[in-house]
Amino acid sequence: MDDRDRSELAVGLEKIAVEVARETAELALAVRDRVVGDRSVADMTTKSSATDVVTAGDRECEALVRERLAVLRPDDAVLGEEEGGATSPRPGQVRWVVDPIDGTVNYTHGLPWFSVSLGAEVDGRAVAGAVVEPVSRRVWSAAVGQGARLDGRLLRASSLARVELAVVGTGLAYDPDRRARQAALLGRVAGSIGDVRRQGCASLDLCSVAAGWIDGFYEHGLKPWDWCAGALIAEEAGAVVRRPSSGAGPDDGWGPEATFAAGPALAGPLADLLRAAGAAQL
Repeated sequence: MDDRDRSELAVGLEKIAVEVARETAELALAVRDRVVGDRSVADMTTKSSATDVVTAGDRECEALVRERLAVLRPDDAVLGEEEGGATSPRPGQVRWVVDPIDGTVNYTHGLPWFSVSLGAEVDGRAVAGAVVEPVSRRVWSAAVGQGARLDGRLLRASSLARVELAVVGTGLAYDPDRRARQAALLGRVAGSIGDVRRQGCASLDLCSVAAGWIDGFYEHGLKPWDWCAGALIAEEAGAVVRRPSSGAGPDDGWGPEATFAAGPALAGPLADLLRAAGAAQL
């Protein structure tokens, strides 16, 4: 496959990602309305619990994605958060990486900051992706080499270079021990950066880096479906991106489970600050 063919493939996959993610976003809202309605999580019965809405939403949304991809791209592999799937696709085969609802705690509690994230990889590298926000209906997307867009408008990551002014996003793990370590790291660096945002949806955090809404983002313990599409969108907007690794290769001071993205001028100083504060131990 030559460069022109790869480019055409990536653009075509981006269009499919946007189409399927948009349809899935509508379903995510419909499921939440059906299960939760106007109630708060505190008012929900054990029969219709917070777990129910997450389970129903995730499973129904992922099933829809798989159904649509089976029609549109029947020879592709799929890896999803709920049903697993292809961990070793064939060389050259497209693999879709699906997070049917990213930001499930926000989704359950009625907060609008959640998404449907759909990325496409070839030989382990993301080539296209879309992140759709069901509530606002904003559409973030990218194709490799073609830039990143928000509702069709080209994005550019922050040009800020000063760590002490940077607004930095992060996330906290569900596991209490890891969450405590993450909070301790945040405490060590908080006095050296401009401000912190904890929004609860990694795909949208990465998109926020792409838009320059935040200057950088880091988190440990994310899965491929959390970052596949968002990391490509940030990268195509000019951000420096570090994805989790399999543990192979030289130690870069992050540990294998770190995701990092920042504007190009800030990436070096911010990464140095976080590594010096013990990021590899998270």
